[in-house]
Amino acid sequence: MKLTEKDREFLDRLRELMQSHDLSVELKIDRPSYMVLRGTYGDKISRSFRMTRQGVRWRFQRIFNDIYIASFSSILLIEKTFGPGLREHAIRISRERYELQKEMEDSRFETRALLAKRTGSGRVKENGRNERPPFGERR
Repeated sequence: MKLTEKDREFLDRLRELMQSHDLSVELKIDRPSYMVLRGTYGDKISRSFRMTRQGVRWRFQRIFNDIYIASFSSILLIEKTFGPGLREHAIRISRERYELQKEMEDSRFETRALLAKRTGSGRVKENGRNERPPFGERR
């Protein structure tokens, strides 16, 4: 599973609330253990996350106890099979991908429709989508 943009926004808000000591993450010892979100679920929390208390609990459970733990389980399986020698490569590649993703978010790409209008290549419908030339016609 991958994290979505909504997950990223949730994590940013959670970090702010944890830094202000409104919320905290604790380990619940069981078989298997799991993480829980502790704190007062008041109006401030609902306004900050823009979701219900149950929604906050669900997203926390999904990110921290499903995605995060599953990622480490996958790493443990691979390292058990091949040893930890590939770890440095994986860390380097993941950092490079993260940096590329940030660069793509920061730069502004033209949409296909704007590019087609600017260059005159292809036809653009009123709704902004490229239109193929009729069969047999060439550009």
